[in-house]
Amino acid sequence: MEHGLIIDIGICIIAAWVMAVVCQAFKQPLLIAYLLAGFACGPNGFSWVTDQDSIKTIADIGLILLLFMIGLEMDLKTMFSTGKAITVTGLVQILGCVALGWVFFRVTGLGGTRLETLYLAVAAAMSSTIIIIKILHDKRELETLPGRITIGILVLQDLAVILFLAIQPNLRNPALSEVARAFGKVLLLVGVAYLFSRFLLPRMFKAVSRQPELVLVGALAWCFAMSGLANGLGLSGEMGALVAGVMVSTFPYTLDVVAKVTSIRDFFVTLFFVGLGMSIPIPTWTLLALTLVTSLFIVVSRLVTVFVPLYRMKLGHRVSLLPAINLCQMSELSLVVLALGRKDISETSMSVAAFTFSFLAIGSTYAISQNDRLLRKLSPWLTRLGMPDLGTIRVESAQAQKPPRIFLLGFSWTASSLLAEITREKPALLSEIQVVDFNPEVHEKLKERGVRATYGDVSQRDSLVHAGISRAEVIICSLPDMVLKGTNNLKLLQQLRELNPKAQIIVHAEKLTETAALYAAGASYVTTPRMLEAADLLNALDAVEIQLLEEKRKMQAELLQGRQEVIP
Repeated sequence: MEHGLIIDIGICIIAAWVMAVVCQAFKQPLLIAYLLAGFACGPNGFSWVTDQDSIKTIADIGLILLLFMIGLEMDLKTMFSTGKAITVTGLVQILGCVALGWVFFRVTGLGGTRLETLYLAVAAAMSSTIIIIKILHDKRELETLPGRITIGILVLQDLAVILFLAIQPNLRNPALSEVARAFGKVLLLVGVAYLFSRFLLPRMFKAVSRQPELVLVGALAWCFAMSGLANGLGLSGEMGALVAGVMVSTFPYTLDVVAKVTSIRDFFVTLFFVGLGMSIPIPTWTLLALTLVTSLFIVVSRLVTVFVPLYRMKLGHRVSLLPAINLCQMSELSLVVLALGRKDISETSMSVAAFTFSFLAIGSTYAISQNDRLLRKLSPWLTRLGMPDLGTIRVESAQAQKPPRIFLLGFSWTASSLLAEITREKPALLSEIQVVDFNPEVHEKLKERGVRATYGDVSQRDSLVHAGISRAEVIICSLPDMVLKGTNNLKLLQQLRELNPKAQIIVHAEKLTETAALYAAGASYVTTPRMLEAADLLNALDAVEIQLLEEKRKMQAELLQGRQEVIP
């Protein structure tokens, strides 16, 4: 049945909303809901939408806005300050996955032509920023070493996509001169965008900052102006939108622009993925088999290109394996890349990519949520395969002769500040402290300070026994339950009391109601940081009342001046 554009859009939005509600109830990614909605509306579903050209036009606008938003959310400082582990692993992962993907898609026959194989290989090398950051944020793992490595690799993948978008229009004629000319055009585009964003846009946005609708219109005008310039230079409009977003990302009005553009972007992006879902055919056994094989290849390729280089850099099972698990999916940008090369890609390949994206989006959601449990199961197998964990790394203080009597279990921000206070107030205690933690970065920094440390997971009984916890006089765990992996403060306390009945044990309580249970289980003292923070806030409030807040700030500045912590 044929009907107008408005009704087509209405059907798509209603279907997307219904499927989104269902997916949310089952805690599945919303992008899957949009793909399913498109499939249901399209010719292979209930054929509710017949004029796909109209939807494609709206979807193209959504694609431009999607890349503009991705550019806005890129952190240039993070891009240019990645450490050695991130840089090396990121390059190995991207180049290695593209190379392995080329071989895989040629062997399986999915890549019918060389150009199609290249598109598929690039798409298979990218991981989903949206899925990974959302889950790691919920688990509070973004600031852990595996989390930082994961995000760093995602940043390098974003840079790789920018470079691919630069040469994408010239892939049919990949002569060196054409590619060089394309990069020249990219430099011109970036140069123009930089000059405008540096000298003109700040003044313009400042002038209209009190008119929210003008901020929105101005942001959209900037986005589509750069998209139009890119098209005029023979580049893709999506490339221009991405550059427009990146150039605005470093300025103070970015958050305001993001807030204004998000709502309208979500509308068009929804239609983009719904439109993509319309092209998905009815799954056949062959299609499902290809999806499973492709999914397995992506998982294996991540383990090979992420775990191996990190392990070779002696970062241990945890830091090497968790980023590999985190990155085991296809990116939403993978579907964008394939959509840009639609003329060179078969319907079968597009369908396999869409199904693989959906399958891994669901699977990796559970894998990342349970990555610590997967680590515990895979670690013994890796050891049997000749790749043992770091085992016990002992960092001995040059001046330390006494055996350790104070054990710090887990080393995070609070432990770092405690060590700084001990260094300033009671430096003699440093020779009597031993840290137990599985972060190799922490071990290197502790070594520089002459503090003993043992590599190990504090939730594991064997690690505590090997560290010599039975000899400890004082045991401190400053980690909250949400940071502890595979245990909590109550379970850890019960295990510590079994291993060492006589030690003074100090543990952390997030909720005040937990303190009684911890004392009943044998805690010598329970810290409640929220009460200390509340007291500090009350002091600040009192300082405001008597107009002495500036003096309080100066006192704080004096305390922070020259303070060098292991974890700043």
